[in-house]
Amino acid sequence: MTITLRTLLSQFPFPYSASGNLERPVTGITLDSRAVKPGDLFVAMRGGMTDGHDYIPKAIANGAVAVVGEKAVGQVGQIGNLPYIQVENARQSLTWLAAAFYDWPGRKLTVVGVTGTDGKTTTSNLLYRILVAAGLKAGMISTVNAVIGDETLDTGFHVTTPDAPDVQRYLARMVEAGLTHVVLETTSHGWAQFRVDACEFDIGVVTNITHEHLDQHGSYENYRAAKARLFQSLERTLPKPQGNPRLAVLNRDDRSYDFLAATVQDQPFTRQVSYGLAQGADIRAEQVVYDPTGIHFTAASSEFRVVISSKLVGAFNVSNCLAAFTVAVVGLGIAPEVAAQGLAALEGVPGRMERIDLGQDFTAIVDFAHTPNALKVALEAARPMTTGRVISVFGSAGLRDREKRRMMAETSAELADLTVLTAEDPRSESLDGILVEMAAGAESRGGVEGETFWRVADRGEAIRFALRLARPGDIVLACGKGHEQSMCFGKTEFLWDDRTAMRAALSELLGVEGPRMPYLPSQDRPEAEWLKG
Repeated sequence: MTITLRTLLSQFPFPYSASGNLERPVTGITLDSRAVKPGDLFVAMRGGMTDGHDYIPKAIANGAVAVVGEKAVGQVGQIGNLPYIQVENARQSLTWLAAAFYDWPGRKLTVVGVTGTDGKTTTSNLLYRILVAAGLKAGMISTVNAVIGDETLDTGFHVTTPDAPDVQRYLARMVEAGLTHVVLETTSHGWAQFRVDACEFDIGVVTNITHEHLDQHGSYENYRAAKARLFQSLERTLPKPQGNPRLAVLNRDDRSYDFLAATVQDQPFTRQVSYGLAQGADIRAEQVVYDPTGIHFTAASSEFRVVISSKLVGAFNVSNCLAAFTVAVVGLGIAPEVAAQGLAALEGVPGRMERIDLGQDFTAIVDFAHTPNALKVALEAARPMTTGRVISVFGSAGLRDREKRRMMAETSAELADLTVLTAEDPRSESLDGILVEMAAGAESRGGVEGETFWRVADRGEAIRFALRLARPGDIVLACGKGHEQSMCFGKTEFLWDDRTAMRAALSELLGVEGPRMPYLPSQDRPEAEWLKG
C-alpha cells in the first residue's frame, strides 16, 4: 500500500506543522526504529524510559522517508531534506495517521467496542458467536487473537489492545475480506494511549470496572474515565452508509453504572440500554440456574422472554452473556432466539475456566483471573462445581498495583480451602518480596502458613504442589495467566503457558505421557528457598 504524505494528512484532526516534500509516497507506518523498512513513516514517541526522537537517525538509516515527532525540526538532529511533521501528541497522532494510511477501515464496518476490567474477552467471543449465528460476516480483535474470516492471528504475549497500526491493519484486512461487522476488545491502556481513537465505534459495551491498573491510572476515577472514552467516542463517529446505532450498553449491577449513564446522557446522539440481574435493568436475567456443565437463565425485557443456555460456568458469565445478548438484540436488531443460539454455540474461551483433563479423579482448571474481583468470581464459580475442596494457585504481578497482592490473597483465604501463592510476572521486583506481601494478606484473613496456604515461588512447582494436595473430587484452580504465552522475569519474557504447565504436572503425577514443564528461571533456585511453611 502506498499513500502520499499530503493525502495522509488531509483529514488529520489536530494542528501540525510540516516541512519537506508532502508528495513523498509512504509505504508503511511504524513507531519502532528497529522495524523501519524503506519507504516507512517513522513516528517518534516519548516513553517512560526512552525518547523516540533519539532514534530518528537509526530510523532514517533503516529507510524512513519521513518523520513525525513532537519536537521542533531544529531539535531532532540531522534529518536532511526528509519531510518532518511536528505534532502536539505523537502517540495520539499515530492512531489517526494509521487509520488514514489504511483508508479509514472503521468507516466501512459496524464496529462494536467491548471494555471493562474482567470479562472482556469472553464477552467479545460470545458476541462474535452471535454475529456468526445471525449470518453476518464478522471479525474479532481481542487481546488473545484477531479472527478474520477463516484466519486466526496471535495479537501478542501479554494483555493489552494492539498498537494503533496493528489495529487499523486488522480492520483493513477485514474490509478486504468482505466482512461487515467487527467486535473489538479495548483495554484501559488502549484508551489512555489513544490506540483505538480512530476506529469509529458504533456500539460500546462495558462488563464491569473494578480494582485494577491503579498503579498506572492513579485512582479508580481515572481508570473509570479511561474506560468511559469508549462511550464518549460514539458521538464522534462519522455517519456510515450502513447506519450508526450509537448505543451504549451498560451494566446495571456494576458500580460504574451511574457515572457512565450520566456520561452518555450528556451526549445527545447516543442512546443507552442496561443489562443485569437487578430489577432496574432493561434486559434482565431471571430464573438463573447453575450447574457444573454451564448456566441457564431467561433473558427478559418488556418486549420478550427467551431461554438462554451456555456451556460457560459461573455467575459472572451470566453477566457476560447478557452483555453480548443486549448488544446483538438492541444494538444490531438480531432476533432474541438467534442470539440465544449464538450464546449456546460457544464451547469455551482459551484460558477462561478451561478444564485440563488427563484422567485424574479431581478437576483441574486454568483461568485468567488476575484481579481481586476476577479471582473472587472464579472461586465462587468453582465452589458449586464440587463437593470437595477448592485449591487455588495464583500470584500477583511485579511493577503493578501493589494493593492487589493483599486483596487477592485475602480473597483466596476466605473463599478457597487451600491456597498456593506463586509467581506471576515478577518483572524486576523481588519475587520473595511479593510473596511476603501476599502471605500477610492471607494471614490477615485467618490463613495459616503450612496448613491452609503455602508460598511456592516457582510457578511450575506450585502447580505440581497443588495437584499433590488434591483429593478425589477436589478442584485445583490455577489463576492469573490463562491464555498468556509468556512470563516476565527481569526484562525477559520466558515462554510460559499455564495450560501446558498443568498438563505437564498432571502427566507427571499420573505417570502418563504429556508435555515437559516449561522453563522459568525460578526453577534454578533450591527448593528450601521458596517452599515455606
